[in-house]
Amino acid sequence: MITVAGLISEIQQRIETYNTNDYPLNKRDVVSYDLLDSRHHILAEDIVSPFAIPRQNLSAMDGYAIAKDSVLSADGTIDIVGESQAGSPYSGDIHSGQGVRIFTGALVPKSCTTVIMQENTNFAAIKDSIDKSQPYAITLSKDAKHDDNIRKQGEEIETGEAVLLKGKRLNPSDISLLANLGFDKVKVYQPLIVGVLATGDELVAIGHELTSLAQIYNSNTPTLKSLLADLPVTIRDYGIIADDLDKTTAAVTKAMQECDVLISTAGVSVGDYDFLTTVIEQLGQINHYKVAMKPGKPFVFGELTKNLAKPVLYFGLPGNPLSTVVGSLQFVIPALWQMAGAAPQERPMQLSLIATLKNDIKKSAGRMDFQRGILSQNAAGEFEVESFSKQQSHRIKQLSHANCFIVLAQDSGNIAAGETVTVQPFPWLHC
Repeated sequence: MITVAGLISEIQQRIETYNTNDYPLNKRDVVSYDLLDSRHHILAEDIVSPFAIPRQNLSAMDGYAIAKDSVLSADGTIDIVGESQAGSPYSGDIHSGQGVRIFTGALVPKSCTTVIMQENTNFAAIKDSIDKSQPYAITLSKDAKHDDNIRKQGEEIETGEAVLLKGKRLNPSDISLLANLGFDKVKVYQPLIVGVLATGDELVAIGHELTSLAQIYNSNTPTLKSLLADLPVTIRDYGIIADDLDKTTAAVTKAMQECDVLISTAGVSVGDYDFLTTVIEQLGQINHYKVAMKPGKPFVFGELTKNLAKPVLYFGLPGNPLSTVVGSLQFVIPALWQMAGAAPQERPMQLSLIATLKNDIKKSAGRMDFQRGILSQNAAGEFEVESFSKQQSHRIKQLSHANCFIVLAQDSGNIAAGETVTVQPFPWLHC
């Protein structure tokens, strides 16, 4: 069996080749998205600023903009001849020894070289007696310096500067930046088409009635769709496939002709009615089968190639819901971000932290173990984690009640309370 780290590396290397040779990023279809619809999509071009930010010198404070060559020492007097507001700049002449009342974000007149905070003047004492329609004098209570409290034109962004690069996964901060620059549309890579299918005679789609005690609801497809909801993908649901070789072959053949990626659940083990591995080998190849982890050991990474211009990458997940979640978080989701064209630094990080174990854990060496747990912080702010006493992979309520995976190394054995362990908080709790 390949290790978890080994499989992650193999998938990354294969997708690097896929993005370079099989389906090059520079040949991908590009689509224009409205700015507010572009979140989580991958930028397909560099974004160059059409103008400087700030566009002109702006005041960083409420106060007074003072003309060049004015005396800026404490107890000095400045004649105030007007006012500059955000959106309504002062347009008259200003000479040495003069200034204008100015507000945060307002345009600094070209002849002014510093802004004095109103707190550093006698403004508070005279504000009730000021007639703004007439010039009035202020007195400085502190020395001022040239260029104080001015946001210089272009100090943040220069005209023509590349502010976002191709491969950026657009987030709310990027949308804020683009909106500030006036972009209402952006060009992103065409979303990947991801096919999902579930196998098993016992499965019934949610919304339909269970008519036999032998039946269970297909929870894996809704789980997958939820896990992939924030990715730049279009999901095609191929439904529930019966445990039949011909039907499995027909479903996979249809999906591989229409998709960039195929993800299946169940049917990849060694049972008499697990046909997916047979079909994948007939229509392509299996790159890796079985990974040294618990749960999720019978994980398949392969590709479908028969009569295709480019391969369709394939991920085969085991049938229980917990394995679907573990395999998706560890392998499938990072792979899809990479395939979608996200630059390495733009792919979501798997957050890990160290916590003190609150109870004993039983484990056998040989596989990396992902145990469900409850992560918390004590009064000192230190992380603590408690593992559920029963860790069977079929326990669906337990997964819902947990907030993290406790990640136990492949070669580790039992772990006692008080020892430290690696913990992966569920991403939906910290996104």
